[in-house]
Amino acid sequence: MKIGFIGMGNMGRAMAAGAIRAFGAENCVFSVPDQKHGEKTAAETGMTFVMTNAEASCADIVVLAVKPQVMAEVTKEIRDTLPKDAVVISPAPGISVGSLCDMLGGHEKIVRIMPNLAAKVGESMTGVTYGQALQEEDRKAAETFLTSFGGVVEVSENLMDAVVCVSGSSPAYVCIFIEALADSAVKYGISRKDAVKMAAQTVLGTAKLILETGEDPALVKNAVCSPAGTTIQGVSALEEYGFRNAVIKATDACYKKCTEIK
Repeated sequence: MKIGFIGMGNMGRAMAAGAIRAFGAENCVFSVPDQKHGEKTAAETGMTFVMTNAEASCADIVVLAVKPQVMAEVTKEIRDTLPKDAVVISPAPGISVGSLCDMLGGHEKIVRIMPNLAAKVGESMTGVTYGQALQEEDRKAAETFLTSFGGVVEVSENLMDAVVCVSGSSPAYVCIFIEALADSAVKYGISRKDAVKMAAQTVLGTAKLILETGEDPALVKNAVCSPAGTTIQGVSALEEYGFRNAVIKATDACYKKCTEIK
């Protein structure tokens, strides 16, 4: 199984780390416009660097790890070299399976995904929509690739913009929360290094608790909030200053931007 990456930015590199684990670096090839960047990445990862997108597209799975605004140009470059049985995987927000099929001159084996940057450590939460033309073996190959860098949830395509909100963009929001929580600890004398470690581990542990027990987050919150205790005072302050509403407004803005890309 040969995996071709077009683009090797933050997300491309993160997904490539999973592909290397699943398929081996010797079976991964990539293209980027900057030769120096390509050679450096190849030396660090063991993947094969090629100068043209057409070369990178000669693979069993082709990952279009590029921005939506350059997708039309990239697909034009590869539509004649793309193998007819290749599975094309796109993480670009706002570009539907049908639109990508048109850009590729009618190529129908398309998988639309929305991963997040935690793919870098094998902990992405990826939403996926499979094009109808995929055969069972195509889906299995795609799933092997996707699960190599985290969890996967299949959704209907009309929900993909919502996936961007809840998992694609949200690591940025989580980082802001961790940073703010660490700042509050530094304010009271804990070192920056220890504060970040404590805040990040608390987020990780709480998430693991919810995922492994299946408990509703509201119930976990209630369990921490003793009557007249310290936690409920903090929760009350969060509500007073609009924490919950700020998160919802952030996802609204994210969703709006997704719909504008189309």
